[in-house]
Amino acid sequence: MSSADQIRAIRWEEGQLCLLDQRLLPQQETWLKLSDYRAVAVAIRQMVVRGAPAIGITAAYAMALAVREASTHTDWQARLLSAADEIKAARPTAVNLAWATDRQLALAQSVSTAGQAVAALLQAAHDLLRDDIADNQRLGRYGAELLPAEGGILTHCNTGSLATGGYGTALGVIRAGISAGKQLHIYADETRPWLQGARLTAWELQKDGIPFHLHADSAAAYLMQQGLIHAVIVGADRIAANGDTANKIGTYSLAVLAQYHQIPFYVAAPLSTVDFAMPDGGGIVIEERPAAEVQQCAGHVVAPEGVEVRNPAFDVTPASLITAIITERGVARPGFPVALQALAAGHMQA
Repeated sequence: MSSADQIRAIRWEEGQLCLLDQRLLPQQETWLKLSDYRAVAVAIRQMVVRGAPAIGITAAYAMALAVREASTHTDWQARLLSAADEIKAARPTAVNLAWATDRQLALAQSVSTAGQAVAALLQAAHDLLRDDIADNQRLGRYGAELLPAEGGILTHCNTGSLATGGYGTALGVIRAGISAGKQLHIYADETRPWLQGARLTAWELQKDGIPFHLHADSAAAYLMQQGLIHAVIVGADRIAANGDTANKIGTYSLAVLAQYHQIPFYVAAPLSTVDFAMPDGGGIVIEERPAAEVQQCAGHVVAPEGVEVRNPAFDVTPASLITAIITERGVARPGFPVALQALAAGHMQA
């Protein structure tokens, strides 16, 4: 069994949600045990857990905790609705957060009693975690077919087991390619300001024994110019119906660079990340995070006191820059509005 099969950031034990605190990796592997949905919402907001699929799974468990608390009251459905609003407000960009929360809310509204809702929502959260891992593995196999037999693959942020239920999206594609015998060398962006590439992706790649180099975000153009990069693969936090993709800040610039250097640019994400109600990327809300994240690096102040900061956590890559979108049901190619709808309808594509 590979270490990818053993890396898990989310688990349920003894009636509590256990989250691996990703803010402390790689120096510390610390688990938080949470039994209150409000604490889970704070954990999402404060980046204890991150990555769209992982946030969705965590939200599902938060709803399970919320209905357990609400079930002792006669107005339990109203209390659960209020909790759902609080959970969805934790972070605005990743669609999986609202998707999983609303799915749990609808399930609670479909049963007759609070007791039934408690059991149903917890089981649904367990199922979502299990299904996410299986979906990622299928997604990985589809994506691996697109990668070259050998060469350099550049990736951004963290899209592995830590960002999902397990295995990963973009990093899952890389894992599947390696497992299929492809000779790949990974180039991992550090991904300022949270350094998810340096802290998390490098940690996962090292555990898996996958050959890689870590590099500064600003080195990507040079690496492409030198012919070291043969494909770029990233994850997604929200994909609009037309294929416009919101992902970690810096993704858009990579797509522009890839097009200039004639390098394929792939997005890997489950279909739950596609927001079919969002016509294009212009309507996606981009989260602005605290200035201190840019003013500091690893807790050390690096900017002049009082400097003003812009800290968008995400950007939107136009669909015209994307070579293909890889999902657990197949690969969508340009003409994304039709291709994504076909995949959602269950029509498999290669």
